Amino acid sequence: MISLHRHACASNLSRLSLVILCLVCLSFTAAGPTAAAGDDENFFTHLHTGKAMANVTVSPGRAGPVEIMIELETIDEKPLSAKAVSVTLSDTRSGKRLLRLPAAHVGDHRWQVRVPKLAAGRLRLGLGISFSDTDKVQVEAPILIK
Repeated sequence: MISLHRHACASNLSRLSLVILCLVCLSFTAAGPTAAAGDDENFFTHLHTGKAMANVTVSPGRAGPVEIMIELETIDEKPLSAKAVSVTLSDTRSGKRLLRLPAAHVGDHRWQVRVPKLAAGRLRLGLGISFSDTDKVQVEAPILIK
C-alpha cells in the first residue's frame, strides 16, 4: 500500500512539474520578443493594462517600410473605442526615442501607422491610448525587427 501511494505521489509531482514548466515557457514567450520565422512574415505582440488590451501586428517584421496595425479590446476581449492612439518606437539599448507617430483610425477599434523606414533591431513599442482628454493609458512591449 505504501509503495502504491509513493508511485501516485511521484506521478502527481511529475505532472505538476510538467505543468509548471509549460507555464514558465508560455510566460517567457509572451513576455519577450518573438522573432518572425521568415523575412516577409509579420511580427505580432499582445499588450495589456488593467483597462485595455491591444493586438499589434508589424507587417512585415523586417527592416524597411512597415505598417503597424493595432486592434484595441477591453479586458473582456470586446472591441474598445478610443479617441486617439499614438505609437512610439524606442531603441532598447539607449532608451532613445526614435519616433512617435499618431495612428490613423481605420475601423471601430482598429488603428494604423505607416513607417516609411524602420531599422532592424530590438525596439520598444509604446502605445498611447486616449479615451478622452483626461482618460489615457500607456503600454509598452519589446519587439524584434529583422
